[in-house]
Amino acid sequence: MSDALKHECGIAMVRLLKPLEYYKEKYGTAFYGVNRMYLLMEKQHNRGQDGAGLASIKFNVEPGTRFISRKRSNKSQPIQDIFTQINDRINTIFKENPDKVNDVKWQEENMPYIGNLFLGHVRYGTFGRNSIESVHPFLRQSNWKHKNLIVAGNFNMTNSKQLMQELVELGQHPKESTDTVTIMEKIGHFLDDEAAQLYQECKEEGLSKKDASPKIEAEMDIQRILHRASRNWDGGYAMAGLLGHGDAFVLRDPAGIRPAFYYQDDEVIVVASERPVIQTVFNVPLESVKEIERGHALIIKKDGDCSMKPIKEQLPKKSCSFERIYFSRGSDASIYEERKNLGKYVFPQVLEQINHNITNTVFSYIPNTAETSFYGMREAAEEFLNHQKLQILLDGKRSLSAEKVTEILSERPRVEKIAIKDAKLRTFISDDSSRDDLVAHVYDVTYGVVKKDDNLVIIDDSIVRGTTLKKSIVKILDRLSPKRIIIVSSAPQIRYPDCYGIDMAKLGEFIAFKAAIELLKETNQENIIEEVYKKSKAQKGKPDAEIVNYVKEIYAPFTDQQISDKIAQMLKTDGINANISVVFQTVENLHRACPEHTGDWYFTGDYPTHGGHRVVNDAFINYYEGNNERAY
Repeated sequence: MSDALKHECGIAMVRLLKPLEYYKEKYGTAFYGVNRMYLLMEKQHNRGQDGAGLASIKFNVEPGTRFISRKRSNKSQPIQDIFTQINDRINTIFKENPDKVNDVKWQEENMPYIGNLFLGHVRYGTFGRNSIESVHPFLRQSNWKHKNLIVAGNFNMTNSKQLMQELVELGQHPKESTDTVTIMEKIGHFLDDEAAQLYQECKEEGLSKKDASPKIEAEMDIQRILHRASRNWDGGYAMAGLLGHGDAFVLRDPAGIRPAFYYQDDEVIVVASERPVIQTVFNVPLESVKEIERGHALIIKKDGDCSMKPIKEQLPKKSCSFERIYFSRGSDASIYEERKNLGKYVFPQVLEQINHNITNTVFSYIPNTAETSFYGMREAAEEFLNHQKLQILLDGKRSLSAEKVTEILSERPRVEKIAIKDAKLRTFISDDSSRDDLVAHVYDVTYGVVKKDDNLVIIDDSIVRGTTLKKSIVKILDRLSPKRIIIVSSAPQIRYPDCYGIDMAKLGEFIAFKAAIELLKETNQENIIEEVYKKSKAQKGKPDAEIVNYVKEIYAPFTDQQISDKIAQMLKTDGINANISVVFQTVENLHRACPEHTGDWYFTGDYPTHGGHRVVNDAFINYYEGNNERAY
């Protein structure tokens, strides 16, 4: 129902702990690692449709033999494209060398993508950069194996400009200003420094350069490298890296904003952005999949040693609640329960909007991602009805006929599949009026289930910009001729930009912000808008730790209900006959539903890092000055 969001990317890593012959014998193929990577990435397809990439490293090959392979794609089906290309390449080599089908040693030395260590990435292009150069993993190459660095991640840095300037001050000349390149070069600088120090020690021991390399690889201190590189990072991140000789790491931000999970047995170490993905691909129970601790790195040495090391001082845990509401796969046991609770806890507000009239109300959901919260809302409606039934039966005592009792007991909430998206339709016409007309036909509706005097309750995960609601969904639902349309958001009002990975960067696009601005104008409080601008402008140049989120003052004069009512008024355009109401989840009930995941800055403006306050400050300045650009 709400406009589609581009959001967090997904990472996947597999480290094989046995020789490749082991997997050939047990699983029938030396390409076991590649196959697992395909499944891990495809199972996280929901986290990225603009691009995907895969990198692999071989440990045991002779000099002059390629030991790093990388394939990236920004095609319409990037994961399929990557693995089709890999499969075609492998099949071609086997056709040319049919006698090598069972020769694992030869395959390891001569075939790409057969290796010991793999890193995959799926992404959404949140900056409009969908070129192949923007697709992870990124590669920093060197003739020294231990200086090769491959990086992929799910992150945004709020201070990437500052970090790039630090590289310039180190004497570097970064080829791009993206935070991914900046972060990779930052890690690369301290990787080089670590290697130089270790080499100096080797020289003092009288080792040759050739003999020094294995010692450097063995003693490379990944914890120290990451600690030095990340000293000034501000953002949300789950970042993975591979070193050419075989070390690997996954680093998580100090507030735990971005998710990362891992599993280890005697065959593999695997990392993914989502827990159920690991459970499904490796068929392991929930309790076997662990969460990477915030501010820590999971470090895997070439010899297979795996440890969790502290990198940055932990901040209060503020893992992203949007992960729970919308982004992550709903097959995770705790996420499924949390989403049901979001629907359950918002139901009392819905009940008020329909005047407790369940009989004349139809409940449904749009889009499919809201189905789980819909189940929770339906269960709450059933509980309410059961309570009503009990009261009627108790009050009626013996005066009720069997027929009447049967009638009472048989009543159920009216739940229907109201809207079905027509995947065949594409809004390909650029003219705005023509496109709007096409958008209004993207969904088909189920006729005949809504009566003229019915309320129609539709629940969605969240309402961000409200554009699709206004131009399409409300018009479509109004064709069913309900008396009232109640649009329900399982998330609270989105009032502030995100700067840690979700594509919600511009204040002026949020329907809650637009509603607050309209209310300020209607109530002759426009002076608040200018005052907030002046206060925000006065903070420019201050250290991030000193910046205050004055944008909260835009919303302060109004209750949540007043803003919701204004949004409803904005959605009721000419030609809409039904009355429109909008119900949002409360922040309190969000925390009640997701008690372990309290990252709520998009709803409250309480950012988990200092850089977030600078971003919201700059976002308001951009809005006021009419600058159509991102604040980070």
